[in-house]
Amino acid sequence: MKETHDDNNTAQNHSPHPGSQPDVKLSYRASRILAIKELLTAKHVISTTELETAINSLKSRNPTDGAKVIARAWKDPSFKQRLIANSEVAISELGYALDQHTRLIVVENTAAIHNVIVCTLCSCYPISLLGPPPDWYKSFGYRSRVVKDPRSVIKEFGLLLDTKIELRVHDSTADIRYLVLPMQPTGTSKFHESELAELVTRDSMIGVSNPTLPKHRRSSD
Repeated sequence: MKETHDDNNTAQNHSPHPGSQPDVKLSYRASRILAIKELLTAKHVISTTELETAINSLKSRNPTDGAKVIARAWKDPSFKQRLIANSEVAISELGYALDQHTRLIVVENTAAIHNVIVCTLCSCYPISLLGPPPDWYKSFGYRSRVVKDPRSVIKEFGLLLDTKIELRVHDSTADIRYLVLPMQPTGTSKFHESELAELVTRDSMIGVSNPTLPKHRRSSD
């Protein structure tokens, strides 16, 4: 079942995909994080108010920021080169910044290569550009299966790739975040940058789907 793109990210964040249901209980790592949070607040290293402020700031982010970055790369070849060569500097041109002590690597989809992102240990994710990760991205089902059989997993998201296309899975870490630069849909060469951004979904920047042109706007490029 395909997931409908929702700019406010609410529907996307809670609409599970077949085979990647959210975990029904806290994992060991999640329980440990909760215990660390309680310890830090108990010892007054950080206050509950500071934590809530930081969490609310992260929750306010959404995939439209990442979509604007992708749209600029599609529209401006020189920006695209800078984005791939030095992502942090490139996104700063648009007023975006990564979380401290993290590095962003942008991987480009081509006619021969398709990239998919995962974090096998937890849920490391470019929150500053995409907002909070969806539940399915954090689930054990997705994290364990996509590294073993990525084609089957992305097929569940509605993406069926030709077997000739090389599929690369990138594992995020505490220090490194990945962002997929999807292929620009055909028939959009004359689109304005804002129109292009509307075609980019969160899932396409993770690599489990591709941006598509609405049927009523399809034409030869």
